[in-house]
Amino acid sequence: MQTNLADFIKDTPQGREADAILRKCVHCGFCTATCPTYQLLGDELDGPRGRIYLMKQVLEGAPATAKTRLHLDRCLSCRSCETTCPSGVNYGRLLDIGRHVVEERVSRGMLESLTRRALRAVIPNPALFRPLLRLGQLARPLLPAALKRKVPPAAEAAKPWPQGNHARRMLVLEGCAQPSLSPATNAAAARVLDRIGITLVRAAGAGCCGAVSLHLSAQDEALGYMRRNIDAWWPHIEQGAEAIVMTASGCATVVADYGHLLAHDPAYAGKAARVSALMKDISEIIAEEKAKLKSLLTPLSSLLTGRVAFQAPCSLQHGLKMKGKVEALLIDLGFNLVPVPDAHLCCGSAGTYSILQPELSQRLLANKIRALTAEAPSEILTANIGCQSHLQTATGLPVRHWIEGLDRRLTL
Repeated sequence: MQTNLADFIKDTPQGREADAILRKCVHCGFCTATCPTYQLLGDELDGPRGRIYLMKQVLEGAPATAKTRLHLDRCLSCRSCETTCPSGVNYGRLLDIGRHVVEERVSRGMLESLTRRALRAVIPNPALFRPLLRLGQLARPLLPAALKRKVPPAAEAAKPWPQGNHARRMLVLEGCAQPSLSPATNAAAARVLDRIGITLVRAAGAGCCGAVSLHLSAQDEALGYMRRNIDAWWPHIEQGAEAIVMTASGCATVVADYGHLLAHDPAYAGKAARVSALMKDISEIIAEEKAKLKSLLTPLSSLLTGRVAFQAPCSLQHGLKMKGKVEALLIDLGFNLVPVPDAHLCCGSAGTYSILQPELSQRLLANKIRALTAEAPSEILTANIGCQSHLQTATGLPVRHWIEGLDRRLTL
């Protein structure tokens, strides 16, 4: 694709990056076949190719409009198009740049602006998020159906964190919303790793990965969260921490990009690159230690657990490029996985998307629940807290992180 970026951006790091991404696009349209919003709406501008044209126009100096912003807002950032694209177009990064430029040029209404600011203020801050979530859960039985669907039910309490102190140590990102929405997840990861001689360390001061702010076009704020996490992790890295373990694939995709996003910050570029290199999804650790874990599993664990549907988050499939890997790992560990139709499609959670685009989100959620329950599983396993909470609002089946399922099998 030929480009002629406008003076306001062409000689900036973001402009050079956007120009390189745009030039890779060959207009083939393969991306539309796997785009969830294009499939729902059938509008070229609600597919990746159309959105690329819109962003290209703005970056070349055309006026940004409310319509431009609407079509960019409707994008889930699922990055399914990246998996499909034969040319390797980094659409997700282009979208971050394009959204930021459009956000600066097209003002939002007061209510919409306040909603976005509230999301950025509340979700990354457990001191605000936890009590508000608890209040919503207490009121959930009394809420109208439309509001009730947005409030996930109370999560299971976490089992005790292991007390082992092994020579092998890894960091874990506590995150911002996950400790409140699913406190059992990281505790389960810690217990599983403890059984194979690895201590999982929670670094004081580390929190939100920066995803909420990044995808709501508050990039400087997002970079602040990233620097804070690096500062919290760095002493442990210097002391020999082997890895930074992620139990939320959505956070993992962002931490994997720290090195790129902070590449132009001389104080953090080197550290950020090191952090990204150390980042591993929990499934990667389990795959490396699979033989040890299989020796701890008994035949009884498979006999006493039922059929399971695995919901593969977009961040896992398309962001981390791990399509099919967790499913293969779970089968190897004895899980009885049922087939899930259209497993590549988004569930509609997509960070804050379920709040900001409720109608589209609910349509995607209904489709996903129908696919996940088609073979009558006894539970649904996933790999990302946003998907987990979103799915749980629409089904009576338990929805858990797969590491919790593995932890339960190891205790049978």
